[in-house]
Amino acid sequence: MKTSIRLDNDLSYAELLRLATAAEAAGVDQLWISHDLLLRSAPVLIGALAARTDRIQLGIGIMNPYTVHTTEIAMAAATAQEISGGRFALGVGAGATDFLGWAGLPRRRPMTTVRQSVTALRALLGHSDIAEDELPDWWDESSRLRFPLTSPVPVYVGATGPQMRRLAGQVADGVLPLLPRPELFGQISDDVRAGLHEAGRADVEFDLPACIWVSVSPDHPAAAGLQPSDFEAAERYARAGDLGRAAQFVDDRMRGLAVVGSAEEVIEGCLQLHRLGARHISFGPPLGPNPLRALAELGRSVIPALRSATPALRLV
Repeated sequence: MKTSIRLDNDLSYAELLRLATAAEAAGVDQLWISHDLLLRSAPVLIGALAARTDRIQLGIGIMNPYTVHTTEIAMAAATAQEISGGRFALGVGAGATDFLGWAGLPRRRPMTTVRQSVTALRALLGHSDIAEDELPDWWDESSRLRFPLTSPVPVYVGATGPQMRRLAGQVADGVLPLLPRPELFGQISDDVRAGLHEAGRADVEFDLPACIWVSVSPDHPAAAGLQPSDFEAAERYARAGDLGRAAQFVDDRMRGLAVVGSAEEVIEGCLQLHRLGARHISFGPPLGPNPLRALAELGRSVIPALRSATPALRLV
């Protein structure tokens, strides 16, 4: 069973370094850092973390082709691959409409834009199985990196909806799908598998992490049905920077969207995902009341239990 953690780029470099070091010590396979607009730059953070870690794979999840041109994303990815010794992975997606709005950018033709960007990125980053008719209009024989690539960079698609998940299966090396509820992994897997089969890629190695929120703590709230409007108050205060006030609007039903509880309860929640076909569990924040202690617990109890469940399998 492969494992990863996801961290937000609102954390300081000092905080990220502590968590990255703890994740590597815990045996986590991958560390993904978000690249939300007007926060810290994930490419810069990845470069710094690459110099202070040895084994863990480092990824950006996600960059978008609206704020940064695909060729510049490729430059950053190839450079990160070089300085990390081949430990880099790139996440690409359409980005959030609200975030793009902060830069005054419309989110035009997201499916086509992501398809063309991912295809061009994989062509630039060492992959040969490229559908040339899906490359963007600007592509020609001069579209290549001017320095040697140490090894191909895997390109993931950040996907929330079924169409984007199918697209990931058609064109990418992996996908980063957030699970609104853990039990939806089966449907997400079906979407990706459909894309793989549509593109004749059923036999390729494809990484499909079950991207869940995790909090390792003694509490075990009950799950309940929720509507998007239920989150509006918490979201409004969080975006204004008042996290304390935002937390007051997070109730037990919302906490039920995550795998929450003791190490034993987290293990059981992850094994339920395994029974649905998950072979990669991605743990998202908050991780626990004390993230460093939570990572230590993941390494001591949760990750060994998951790895003993089954060897990693190919998604077909």
